[in-house]
Amino acid sequence: MKALTVIPQTKDSARLEDIDGPPESDGPVLVQTLAVGICGTDIEILSGEYGWPPPGRDRLVLGHESLGQVIEAPTGGDLAKGDYVVGIVRRPDPVPCANCAVNEWDFCRNGLYTERGIKGHDGYLSERYRIQPEFVVKVDPKLGFLGVLLEPTSVVTKAWEQVDRIGGRAHWDPKTVVVTGAGPIGLLAAMLGVQRGLEVHVFDQVAEGLKPQLVAELGGIYHTGAIEALGKDPDVIIECTGVSSLVLDAMEHVGTGGVVCLTGVSTGGRTIDIDEGELNRSMVLQNEVVVGSVNANRRHYQAAAEGLAKADPAWLGKLITRRVPLESWQQALDRSPDDVKVVIEVTPS
Repeated sequence: MKALTVIPQTKDSARLEDIDGPPESDGPVLVQTLAVGICGTDIEILSGEYGWPPPGRDRLVLGHESLGQVIEAPTGGDLAKGDYVVGIVRRPDPVPCANCAVNEWDFCRNGLYTERGIKGHDGYLSERYRIQPEFVVKVDPKLGFLGVLLEPTSVVTKAWEQVDRIGGRAHWDPKTVVVTGAGPIGLLAAMLGVQRGLEVHVFDQVAEGLKPQLVAELGGIYHTGAIEALGKDPDVIIECTGVSSLVLDAMEHVGTGGVVCLTGVSTGGRTIDIDEGELNRSMVLQNEVVVGSVNANRRHYQAAAEGLAKADPAWLGKLITRRVPLESWQQALDRSPDDVKVVIEVTPS
């Protein structure tokens, strides 16, 4: 079968090649891959900056944002031939740590977890894959191809869960959320904010085009510039860019008792001047919290599936700005300003 493979931490090593069929040791559920979304993590792996191959191997099958259809599944289970499914990315460590032991593998304490298409386990960018039933999430068939958005939605579903848990330490009745970044994660975070009935503001550097349009259609308010221009401090800020100046802006302008959730990963080697003392004073005296959030467990995938099922499919469809055939996978790496989510079609629709 065809698969897109790469030698992790080796630049320009990606290639589309024929590999053996998926090993039965990966699980009894056989899935035909329909599509795989491309995100910043994939770009980093393809650039040689990140990633680890399976033990004893040089090459890694890429891809973690999957959508597929079941070909085979054990009888008597919840899965049947033809079901639309998404594969969960992370697997618990084999020790396991205290969190992995209770299926909270997104909070793995010892770092021995594996991640399909990222760390120690082949991904989903192949024509077929096998998987254990407990790591498969069914997608509402009405979503169809839009199910490829489930994995990134699970990331912000978890972020919202963290916000709600932390906010719930006291009376928690948030009214306003600011989302920084109008990429896929930011727009999906905004979507979930609208579903919660919040006043949603999205900040991004693009002044016109598809992204402002998508925010307006969602019912949010689009901004360029600094959060301070909003004129009020929001209850929640979900930071989706990892840009250092925006991270600091979020920390400085969240409201009293508010929560800043960081989902973007910053690039090291950059410094900015801050008044550490004033920032500390503000956070302490106003009971503010900054929390990082990454990855997701099964609970978050299931909640993401519910969130996507509630969304306007026409709006979701506009998030997928380009579909690239597997044979032309390199085109998925060429980003334009209006690109939101670029998807590689493994099986033509």
